[in-house]
Amino acid sequence: MCGIVGTIGTSQSKNILLKGLERLEYRGYDSAGIFLSEDGSDELVKSVGKIADLEEQIAPEMSGTMGIAHTRWATHGQPSIENAHPQFSTSERFYLVHNGVISNFTQLKEQELAGTTFVSQTDTEVIVQLIAKFVEQDGLTTLAAFQKTLGLLEGSYALMLVDKENEEQLYVAKNKSPMLIGLANGYNIVASDALATFDVTDQYLELHDGDFAVVTKTTVSVFDQDGQDVHRAPITIKIDHAAATKGTYDTFMLKEIDEQPAVLRRISQHYLANNSSINVPAELLQLMAQADRFYFVAAGTSYHASLVGKRLFEKYTKKPVEVGVASEFGYHWPLLSQKPFFIFLSQSGETADSRQVLVEAKKRGLSTLVLTNVVNSTLAREADFHLPLLAGPEIAVASTKAYTAQIAVEAVLAKALGVQLQERLAVEWDLQQQLSLAAVGIDRVLAEKDKFAALTKEYLTDQEHAFYLGRGIDYDVSLEAALKLKEISYVHTEGFAAGELKHGTIALIEDRVPAIFFITEKLTASHTRGNVQEVKARGGNVVVVSTEETKGSGDQFVLPTLTPELMPLLTGVVGQLIAYFSTLQRGLNVDQPRNLAKSVTVE
Repeated sequence: MCGIVGTIGTSQSKNILLKGLERLEYRGYDSAGIFLSEDGSDELVKSVGKIADLEEQIAPEMSGTMGIAHTRWATHGQPSIENAHPQFSTSERFYLVHNGVISNFTQLKEQELAGTTFVSQTDTEVIVQLIAKFVEQDGLTTLAAFQKTLGLLEGSYALMLVDKENEEQLYVAKNKSPMLIGLANGYNIVASDALATFDVTDQYLELHDGDFAVVTKTTVSVFDQDGQDVHRAPITIKIDHAAATKGTYDTFMLKEIDEQPAVLRRISQHYLANNSSINVPAELLQLMAQADRFYFVAAGTSYHASLVGKRLFEKYTKKPVEVGVASEFGYHWPLLSQKPFFIFLSQSGETADSRQVLVEAKKRGLSTLVLTNVVNSTLAREADFHLPLLAGPEIAVASTKAYTAQIAVEAVLAKALGVQLQERLAVEWDLQQQLSLAAVGIDRVLAEKDKFAALTKEYLTDQEHAFYLGRGIDYDVSLEAALKLKEISYVHTEGFAAGELKHGTIALIEDRVPAIFFITEKLTASHTRGNVQEVKARGGNVVVVSTEETKGSGDQFVLPTLTPELMPLLTGVVGQLIAYFSTLQRGLNVDQPRNLAKSVTVE
């Protein structure tokens, strides 16, 4: 959940590294550091806080033709100069940056490094001190020491090592955490995410789990975990420059909220443009048609999108679906059906909890599909099939357009499979029209930003607690809307099934506590209206979001009506805007909330 960038062979290293860190700051922003070296002269600068804080401490004349840089999300040790990366050996010969978590670092410290004085509380320092020991005490070459150390590590890592006595090489390794080697014009570059380097190259060599590599300005030598040479062709990763920057927006989150209608139209064009068929692989649909149960596995916002996917699949394919939280599923597998099929949802395609389940599913010989926004990600590469979300780069920590895209692609897949199974509802469902109506509906919601700003100022600015309530699919959206509000505004927010209000939750309703109701389901609308009255009777401040079919007098927001299972495409945006303006009005960082990072690459 951190960002790594490294360069070798270019005088522009400082600028490339700092720009790369800025683009990866969404992955970690509690501290940062940079190490640069050239002709025996080197300099290390580290800072607590944002990349801007680091840049303030870097002298204009600081330069180098080789360097490594890191932006950190703390796992071991609080944010501090000592715990920031790069970490270095006692001799100050070796410098290392690291993403991931080493689960046996305490044992390694006690068994291999007794007597060593440690500066930091990090697991990373153990790695660099081990390498130094094997070189300086045991007489190994740097590469041999690097390989030996990798063999001792348990857990996840993306590593980049510098040996000051050999400025012509970078040492790189990967296990469970992403790492790419970029092939630039006359030099090479290493990054944990292609987003960091898209302006200097679109050609990358992938490292697989267990791989390590030696990188020079003109060569890349890749080895597997046994030290055997590995030859891989470069892959092309193209990133839309405009999509990866704020443009005229003040925040990435608002930009990404506004992009959602375009995302829906892009998905429709890609998957549904051909009236005679849906652009989903025939082999995938054949395998899914044979399944007797689908298992959706995801985390956070992707989990909430999976709840909507369950309703889409069960309605249009008539096959049962279970939805699992990835971090729970990985250690507590349920009793599976006879012919299970696993579907993973992940914005980044690097979610460690989901990958753990994917690896186990593959060991069991189960069929797997990933819906992800990053087509060259680990999950996309390792699953049997993957379908792109086509949302474009999502930089703000709070996911918005990826959630919308996940639901839309789930709908595409549900329709395609339903047609394959000749289910009448799926055959008759004009999904292309519904996605078009949803895009127009989101445009209508976005046109009322002033109304959302006024509402949050009235109801939420001075509140510490809030509730979202709904029934059926509105309950699913309540969970997602509550997550949005709590993760960026720090308002303690819970999503509840409205019918459960009287079974305990109503004890939490106090004077002026905001309670936001989604009422888009005709079947239970009258029951939920009763819950609204119960909250009002106890002094709560109620906001009602309904549709043209379920609206009532005094409802604050009335949305266009879509297919019920697609209403989250609209109600989800309502939750996003409420969270956005509540956070803005509190003077908080919308894109980079405290304690959170974008891509959760540790278990």
